[in-house]
Amino acid sequence: MAVITFKSNEQKETGQTLSLVATATQMAIEHSYKILIVSTNFKDQTLENCFWELDRLNKPIINNQGHATVGVDSGIEGLIKVLASNKTSNEIVKNYSKTVLRDRLDVILSPITEDYQEYTNIASNYPEVLKMADRYYDLVFVDLSNRMHEQEAQSIIDVSDVVIVSLTQRLKNINDILELRENDEFFKKRNVMLLLGRYDAHSKYNIKNVTRYMKEKKQMLAIPYNTLYFEACSEAKVVDYFLRLKNIDETDRNHTFISEVNRADDAIIYKLQELQMKI
Repeated sequence: MAVITFKSNEQKETGQTLSLVATATQMAIEHSYKILIVSTNFKDQTLENCFWELDRLNKPIINNQGHATVGVDSGIEGLIKVLASNKTSNEIVKNYSKTVLRDRLDVILSPITEDYQEYTNIASNYPEVLKMADRYYDLVFVDLSNRMHEQEAQSIIDVSDVVIVSLTQRLKNINDILELRENDEFFKKRNVMLLLGRYDAHSKYNIKNVTRYMKEKKQMLAIPYNTLYFEACSEAKVVDYFLRLKNIDETDRNHTFISEVNRADDAIIYKLQELQMKI
């Protein structure tokens, strides 16, 4: 149905990965979509840690020369080998993913290699993987690494239906995006959405003020900083966190966080419907 890519122009922490995890997980729980998350990170297991303890992750196979090799049945590496052999089916991506919620949420883990050139070679295959995944899943969420070469990153952007740019409440970051809006055609596209990550409502750069400052027609998206959520991300308990708060009331300390995640999900779904109608 659609590929939704989260990206950032900042090298500093924007909350991109954890914003994606929150929106995709909540959407899988609250809506009847079949969702895949694709992690493209290099030597970074932040996303994987949200769902699994470290000893449950796929591990490199160490050969007798002491080098890390990849088994034919491992995640993205194994999937790429199968795609290269043309032995494909609509379910092939499912077979090489890890299940978080049965028939609701799967994850393609990030490459396990620590060699950057090998990582770059893997990254060049992501567009084909995403096209294949889009045939089976309703929504494919991509966590786009800012350590990826521009050419490979752009090829992922090119196959994305919606791109969500994560930014901080730092004035410089906000002004940088404003400048890009003026000079970069990509940021003028209808399928680009802005999201404030690790959001602090008490900052002078709150949603209302930043939306007005950036002359956005609609209120910007935001994923607030929430202590319990960030702890759940480090303890592989993200799903438990959202399930526990499924029927949250307004007096709960997590209410604002859950409300903003739901608002982001609704906005993404609406944007996809809007784009489909205008095609």
